[in-house]
Amino acid sequence: MHILSVNVGTSVDAEWAGKLGRTAIDKQPVAHRVQVLRNGLTGDERADTPNHGAPSQAVYAYAREDYDWWQGELGRDLRHGRFGENLTTAGLDVNGALVGERWRVGGALLEVTGPRTPCVVFRNWMDEPGWLKRFTRAARPGAYLAVVELGELGVGDEVEIVSRPETGMTVADVFRARHGDDEALARILAVPGHDPEWDRMAERTGRATA
Repeated sequence: MHILSVNVGTSVDAEWAGKLGRTAIDKQPVAHRVQVLRNGLTGDERADTPNHGAPSQAVYAYAREDYDWWQGELGRDLRHGRFGENLTTAGLDVNGALVGERWRVGGALLEVTGPRTPCVVFRNWMDEPGWLKRFTRAARPGAYLAVVELGELGVGDEVEIVSRPETGMTVADVFRARHGDDEALARILAVPGHDPEWDRMAERTGRATA
């Protein structure tokens, strides 16, 4: 399990980038090692900070294996960073990671916080028919990470899973549950100590119960 690519981007004006009109989704690979700060990688920006600027979204990881799957679906090459991720991984089941597990990457310690939620900017950036629905059905969202310990990382660094909850919810389950999958919601409700918001969701929608 290692890092194939480290990707950063700067904010630019773009008419297609929703109401804000700016985006930093175009992440480009860099060859040098990068410092990991509390709010993300040095040299990386997020234009829509109200929706993408939380500490729980400091770093975004996506698996090369999922890119390869998408290439078969879309019939086009997808370079590292195309989905706006900071870390492109290899050999790591990013979507099967448990919320709360921690990864040592280079000198930094990162904690999995949840899945990416596809947005209008992502839809327009990809320019694929029905992209948001297709991305949601595939349930290969990639993972957001919070920074627990500052450090430096770069291409080729191993990803070491240093801790993992004994029981928990996967990134994919959280994504599916948020998008109407009752089986995924039931699995989350069965996790001891789960966030009460999941119970409230089940009650509001009349969906799965514990």
